[in-house]
Amino acid sequence: MSNKPWLAHYDKGVPQTIEYPQAPLFHFLEEAARKYPDRACTIFKGAVITYKEMSALSDHIAASLVEMGVKKGDRVGIFMPNLPQFVMAFFGILKAGGVVVAVNPTYPPDEVVTPVNDANIEIMFTLTRFYDTLKKTREKSKLKKIIVTNIKEALPPITSFLFTLLKEKKGGDRLEALSAGDVWMKDLLAKHANSPRPNVNVTPDDTALFQYSGGTTGVPKGAVALHRNVVANTLQIKSWMTGLDEGKEVVLMGIPLFHVYGMVAGMNFAMASGASMVMIPNARDLKDVLENISKYKATIFPGVPLLYNGINNHPDVKAGKYNLSSIKACISGSAPLMRETKEQFEKLTGGRVFEGYGLSEAPTATHCNPLLGENKTGSIGMPLPDVDVKIISLDDGVTEMPLGEIGEIAVNGPQVMKGYHNMPTETENCLRQMSDGKTWLFTGDIARMDEDGYFYIVDRKKELIKPGGFQVWPREVEEVISGNPKVLEVGVGGIPDPKSGETVKAWIVLKPGETMTEDEVKEFCKERLASYKVPRQVEFRTELPKTTVGKILRRELVRQHKEGK
Repeated sequence: MSNKPWLAHYDKGVPQTIEYPQAPLFHFLEEAARKYPDRACTIFKGAVITYKEMSALSDHIAASLVEMGVKKGDRVGIFMPNLPQFVMAFFGILKAGGVVVAVNPTYPPDEVVTPVNDANIEIMFTLTRFYDTLKKTREKSKLKKIIVTNIKEALPPITSFLFTLLKEKKGGDRLEALSAGDVWMKDLLAKHANSPRPNVNVTPDDTALFQYSGGTTGVPKGAVALHRNVVANTLQIKSWMTGLDEGKEVVLMGIPLFHVYGMVAGMNFAMASGASMVMIPNARDLKDVLENISKYKATIFPGVPLLYNGINNHPDVKAGKYNLSSIKACISGSAPLMRETKEQFEKLTGGRVFEGYGLSEAPTATHCNPLLGENKTGSIGMPLPDVDVKIISLDDGVTEMPLGEIGEIAVNGPQVMKGYHNMPTETENCLRQMSDGKTWLFTGDIARMDEDGYFYIVDRKKELIKPGGFQVWPREVEEVISGNPKVLEVGVGGIPDPKSGETVKAWIVLKPGETMTEDEVKEFCKERLASYKVPRQVEFRTELPKTTVGKILRRELVRQHKEGK
C-alpha cells in the first residue's frame, strides 16, 4: 500500500495533497462572512440568518462566555438539535477559546452525567424542552449554569406567534422561569449586541472538540480534536466534492450536529463552501425533510442509509408530490449503504450517492467513494487526500498485510485526533507509533484493500452496534437489562436490519420461576436508555453460549440469529 494505488482513481480535480490554512476552525465562518455577507448561512422554517449576521451573533455569544469566566481550554456543552442556535453556540464557544462538547439531546440525565463530569463542563447550552433533563443532570454533576433558548426564537415572526399559541405548551417548549443562575440565550445576545469577538488567541494547535465515543468496553471516551484536525478534515471533504459552485450550494442539514459527521461533513463543509444550511431538527420527520428539499432546492445532502431508504419508500415521493431533482451529491455514512438504496435514490433525484467511512477519532471521515468515478459495491471507497492507510495483521498488530489480505485498518492523516481525554492507556492502544516513525490510528475495524485502492469493511473488532448511524455498546444495554430483578443473564448484539442497517437485539435468560414479555423488557429499557439503544428484538433462552471462563459470546448469538437458530 506504500505506492497508494488509490491516487490513480481519484476524480479529476481532487488533489493528492492539500495546503491547510494555519487558522482556527472559526476561520471558515469569518471567511464566509467576508466573501458572502448577505448569503443565507442558516434557513429554518423560512427564517434566514446571513453569514454576516451569524458571525456577529457568534461574536456576541463568545463575549458573553468570556464575561462568565470561560477561559481558553474550558469545555462548554451543547445539548440541542439542529437549530440556528446550535451554530451560534458552536462558533461562540470556539471564539471564546472554549472547547465544544456536543451531547445527544435525547439522552436521559444519567447518560449526560458522564461527559459532563469527564469533560468538567460547567456551562451548557440547551433548548427549553430539554431544560429539565439538564436540571436533573446538574444534581449529580459539575454543571453549574444552563443557557436556554426556545425554538420560537429561531422562527419568523408570524410562525413564532402561531407556535406560541398552538404548539409551545403542547410540545413541552414553554418555560415560565429559569432556576437561579441560569440565563436566556436571547438575553445574552441582547446584552452583548455591540460586543466584538473577544481578544483570545486561538491557534490551530488548541483543542476544538471533545467528541464522546465508546468502544468495546462501553465506557464513553472523549476524543480530543484540535482546530487543525477539524480544519483538515473539512477541507479534505470539500476537495472530494468536485464541481462545487462555491457560494451557491444549499446543504440539507438532516444529520445531527451533535455528532462529528454532522459537524464536519455538514456544518463546517457548508461554512468552507459558503453554502446555505437548511436546518432539520428531526430527520425522522420525513415530510419536513422532503418539503425543505423541494422548497429550498437542496443540492448537497449528507445523510445515512436509513434516511435515503425512508425517502425512497415514502408514499408521497412515490406519488410524485415532491421535486427532488435539485440534489447533486449525497455523502452516505455511519452505516452500510445497500446497493438498492443507492440506485433507487439516484434514480429518484438524478444526484449521486457515495458511501464514506470514518470515526469520531478522525474526527469524522477517512475514506470515501468517488463522486464521479466508480462506486464499487460493498466498498467504503478510497482514502481522502493526505490520508495514508495500512491493513495490519490481527495476529501481531504490527505486520502490514499484503494486497487483498484481511487485517485491522490503521490510518495516518492530518485529521487524526490528539488522543482520548484522561485515558492514557486507551490512547496508547489506539494511537501507535510504527517502524516508519509515524503515529497511526488503529480503528478497530477489519478490512481488506483491492488492487485499485478501494477498501472493504469485513468485520468489526469492536462489537459496536450502529442502528441508523448511532452508536450502541452492548455492555451498556446489558447492564441496564441485568438491573431487572427477573433477569439472570443477558447478551446484546447487533443484527441486520433492512431499514437502519443494524438494530439491537437482546438474548435473555430469566431467573427460575420468573416470567417476562418482550414488551416488558422494552418498557424497562425505555425508562433508562435513549430510544435507539432499546432492543428492537428480544429472545428468551434457557442458556447463552459462553467461553470457558464464562464470558457470554455475543458474536455467537448474532451468528445463530443470522442462521435462524
